[in-house]
Amino acid sequence: MGTHHGRELWRRPVLRAPSRSAVPRVPRPGRTRRMATAATILALAYGLATTGCGGGTTAGPTATTGVVIPKTTPFWRAYNAAVPSQAKAHGVKMLPAVNSESDIDKQISDIHTLLVQDVKGLVVGPLDSAAIRPGLRAAEQAGVPVVAVDVAPDSGKVAMVVRADNRAFGRKACQYLGDAVKTGKVVQIQGGLASVNGRDRTESFLTCMAKHYPRIKVLNIPADWQASKAAVGLDSLYNANPNIKGIYLQAGGDYLVPALSILRRNNALFPVGDPRHITIVANDGIPQELDAIRKGEIDATVSQPIDLYAKYAMSYIKKAMEGQKFAPGPTDHGSTIVRLPSGLLEDQLPAPVVTKRNVNDPSLWGNRV
Repeated sequence: MGTHHGRELWRRPVLRAPSRSAVPRVPRPGRTRRMATAATILALAYGLATTGCGGGTTAGPTATTGVVIPKTTPFWRAYNAAVPSQAKAHGVKMLPAVNSESDIDKQISDIHTLLVQDVKGLVVGPLDSAAIRPGLRAAEQAGVPVVAVDVAPDSGKVAMVVRADNRAFGRKACQYLGDAVKTGKVVQIQGGLASVNGRDRTESFLTCMAKHYPRIKVLNIPADWQASKAAVGLDSLYNANPNIKGIYLQAGGDYLVPALSILRRNNALFPVGDPRHITIVANDGIPQELDAIRKGEIDATVSQPIDLYAKYAMSYIKKAMEGQKFAPGPTDHGSTIVRLPSGLLEDQLPAPVVTKRNVNDPSLWGNRV
């Protein structure tokens, strides 16, 4: 589906979660029937007002799977657009996705709201690896399997984590920047360190730099996946260090636009090949990053396979609802299931490095949305 379609889907009404102070609790005896009736009426009303993307999603009281999307970025809009068709392909009936809008309290409330509607499975993109625990506990108590997408929880029960190897993201960015820069200062605009993704990318990038490129000094900007923090941090840091030679954007969907804007405002955005060019490597693989590579504004990105996230999230939740169990080892789709230190299983999907050389590869998801 196209990017425009993804935006239109995002504007459709979604089920509103209750306020933070009104998170649904396990009903007391005597209230169960009233709550179930209310939930059914709400689902019926919503089903009359909303149809699924692509014509294949089943909404209303027959829906059995809930999908929780963490926030609105180009990356998650692409995922949101891909989910309904993948649900249909795997025979998964789903409610329209709900958006937690970068609010972990709302995300927990969203999960409770879906559980009250008697979903049989949940596909969740956790905002915070630790803070998602109450939502996972509620799902476990309800006997509802969960598949986590993009972010691995620190604890709790999930049937599978569908994610790429985020330590490899940091390592690949380090190798590209290190080989290009060799000596001097580079900037790392970090993701949220409350998320295992931010921790993995940061730690692997710093470890790789210290081990293989000791003549490079890394300057960190803690941006917490927020564009505004990335912009303010880079502007301040660049003014104090106008001789920086490279930038690592841990999330192009959040940081690409503000980073390029700050460099442009400081007359520091020069194309690849110009001796004044600042080497830039990103993570995500969104269409905007691919366009920036074509224009010579940035050098490379590590493409997160968002299309495969949607595909295998639906595959795993269907199997989990059927009672299937999973084990570490190679898969039939070119990845490996590993056991994380937390004990959770993670299907680590491949994430290719994209440069000018392969930016037009039609297999890249960013070229197909």
